[in-house]
Amino acid sequence: MAEKFDVIVIGGGPGGYVCAIRASQLGFKTALIEKDRVGGICLNWGCIPTKALLKSAEVFNLIKRADEFGLKVENPSFDFKKIIQRSRQVADRLSKGVEFLLRKNNVTKFSGQGFLLKRNLVGVKSDKEEFEVEARHVIIATGARPREIPGITIDGVKVITSKEAMLLEEPPKSMIIIGAGAIGVEFAYFYNSFGTKITLVEMMPSILPNEDREITEILEKSFKKSGIDILTNTRVIEAKKNGDFAEVKIQNQNGEMVLKADVALVAVGVQGNSDKLGLEELGVEVEKSFIKVDKISYQTSVEGIYAIGDVIGPPLLAHVASAEGIRCIENIAGVETKPIDYNNIPNCTYCIPQVASIGLTEQRALELGYEIKVGRFPFRANGKALSLGETEGIVKVIFDAKYGEILGAHIIGPEATELIAEFGVAKTLESTAFEIVKTVHAHPTLSEALMEASADALKEVIHI
Repeated sequence: MAEKFDVIVIGGGPGGYVCAIRASQLGFKTALIEKDRVGGICLNWGCIPTKALLKSAEVFNLIKRADEFGLKVENPSFDFKKIIQRSRQVADRLSKGVEFLLRKNNVTKFSGQGFLLKRNLVGVKSDKEEFEVEARHVIIATGARPREIPGITIDGVKVITSKEAMLLEEPPKSMIIIGAGAIGVEFAYFYNSFGTKITLVEMMPSILPNEDREITEILEKSFKKSGIDILTNTRVIEAKKNGDFAEVKIQNQNGEMVLKADVALVAVGVQGNSDKLGLEELGVEVEKSFIKVDKISYQTSVEGIYAIGDVIGPPLLAHVASAEGIRCIENIAGVETKPIDYNNIPNCTYCIPQVASIGLTEQRALELGYEIKVGRFPFRANGKALSLGETEGIVKVIFDAKYGEILGAHIIGPEATELIAEFGVAKTLESTAFEIVKTVHAHPTLSEALMEASADALKEVIHI
């Protein structure tokens, strides 16, 4: 007889394990099914290990600037295998930490592939065994994987994905990166830092195409200064291994041409892991690999079956998956909660300079008919940034001219991914420029730049 639970979560990524822990906290007898290591792509092959890699690049670049700080470092070098090893150690430590949290919160973990047999019956299959478990509520949190793109042949050696890019034994002499979203841009910064000649190819008019154009122009200028070649408005027709090289055929305003490099990294497009779950047999609606849900309850088209995270589509972010997991189970439990405001999701890119944003871009605000006030403040005028030697970038804030509420905020510069949280809280509380300006910010801090940018929108800025 199948063991019975109140809640079964399929998938142990940042959406699934958080949801399972919260379910147990709310008094549900909970099981989590994961075929690999808990933490999902984010913890094991994405967010966390890549940040460890990027920190190594940041430190190495800082060491090369030691003379600016009155320090002498002769012929700085690096051990690339140790850099990769450290990133894996960080991921391993966190994965073990999640295992501990599941045990601490009395979540039963099953190792294997989970799939639906009936509305409330889940099969689990591993190399060793196959069995069934039963639950009143089933939550699918199986994430996403790189999408297969016509013309691009991934062989894992010369044409690779981000997973292989985190395990290379040495930095290649040259790399073509297909796609200049957050993943592509971060790997461009990382490998360029260790001497790889980077060509960044993007189909849209700018890198980080979802960010404010003024911000991306600053990043493009910074990347080009560091020797990265950027090809925007460029379509990839074909990418394949050709002997000892990766060969990428592209098309842009100059016509068709073929690029060659030691490695080509494909960093564009994902598809939801909605296959092999038995969804079609149960009538669960899926559109272009993503499960359709009600974005309040996260219930699918079948009662009692829910889905959260990347498997339900954009925004494909770990923090969104976690938030959806918590909202989903709290709705099931009848706990008073608040729906996620998808217009208030922070986007972060961890290259140097860092990029972070929330809410509307200037262009989008104008397209929606808002009358706006825009404030800007450069980090070169911030005392803390000068002290850190990190003066590249700006803070840009967009306010509704009629009511004064913050519509969007965009930061490029030091610790942008940490600073954006202040604007997130401000936007959640429907704060105005006046309230941000009148909040006393400690001196000297980078956060003063946020206050000054808000003051600039009111024509009250002091330090520029």
